[in-house]
Amino acid sequence: MLRPELMRAADLPDRNDTPRRRTSAGSDRRGPGLEAVTRFHYPRNMEQSSAIDALSALAHPGRLGAFRLLVKAGPEGLAAGDIARATDTLPNTLSANLNILSAAGLVSSERRGRSIVYTADYERMRGVIAFLMEDCCAGAVEICGPLAETARRACA
Repeated sequence: MLRPELMRAADLPDRNDTPRRRTSAGSDRRGPGLEAVTRFHYPRNMEQSSAIDALSALAHPGRLGAFRLLVKAGPEGLAAGDIARATDTLPNTLSANLNILSAAGLVSSERRGRSIVYTADYERMRGVIAFLMEDCCAGAVEICGPLAETARRACA
């Protein structure tokens, strides 16, 4: 057991003495033996709070720009230095922005040699888009049609 002064707040028991565990989506789940849960296997499974977390992370010009750059980069991702140069962002600012995107489950990172390479989480992105579009416009083609056409052009 760690000394209390070395423990992080997430490691400390709460009022119920129930340990906290971090889920892959970044929110706390309480209870013994809970495993990390991904809530984005299919669109109907996304909770409103998860969508809010993702949209809040994207509600900043620097984070949105970095995320769009990573989406464009594809599954190979980009090194942090390349993202900083492409977005003309200071390294410490970019690090904070990428940490927020990562906590929201929108990006992941992997060390490759001396670089940290970030990739967009396409499953999470699809989940957020599907959450927003799930009950769109009561089937009115004039509203949803242009969105479908935009998606077709982007994927061509």
